[in-house]
Amino acid sequence: MVPPVVLVHGTATTGAVWRHVRRELGDRPVQAPDRPSTGNLAAELAALRPLLDGAVYGGVSGGATLGLAILAAGVPLAGAVLHEPAVGSLLPGLLAPMAAAFAQGGVVPFARALYGPAWSPADAPADPDAVVRDLAMFLDFEPRPLPARTCPTIITVGADSPPVRHRAALLLREKLGLAVRVVPGCGHAAHLEAPAAFARLLQGVHLASAAESAPASCG
Repeated sequence: MVPPVVLVHGTATTGAVWRHVRRELGDRPVQAPDRPSTGNLAAELAALRPLLDGAVYGGVSGGATLGLAILAAGVPLAGAVLHEPAVGSLLPGLLAPMAAAFAQGGVVPFARALYGPAWSPADAPADPDAVVRDLAMFLDFEPRPLPARTCPTIITVGADSPPVRHRAALLLREKLGLAVRVVPGCGHAAHLEAPAAFARLLQGVHLASAAESAPASCG
């Protein structure tokens, strides 16, 4: 049986940002909810929790960060593909340029600094304060150790992303033992710039063996 897919968006976007990935997934059951953007990690996880049992989880940016928290909580997923999550004190300053852009100009400069030109103001949530709450939450995020048995999980990083993002991915490999894949043709906005590649990872991750989730599987 093919598991359903749950796609979780990051800051300055809504569930609609997954439109291209959903198209690539064809008839597969997919949910892409609009997060409540409460600014509270526990509340965000609680809102997603009813959708997750046995699902493949896909997240980009803040959605990927929430995916790390979901894995740490031991939620029974079929697999997970997490594109460029925050890594907390493993790499201080990772989110500093985006925080500075928000402080200087608000949502649009922030989102441009984060996602690049693929993002448009139409992708933003109606409530601009949602970005304020999300940003504070993700700046405070700290990855936790994972359970001994974790579903097949791939950390992805865009081939066009800056070196600091590649370093963050490798730190998650080293500290949490998660596989890393480089996605060609994109930076941070994998769902907008490389939807077919991201969809292929989602389609196959639940078939991955335990060996493919080990550090040696870096690609």
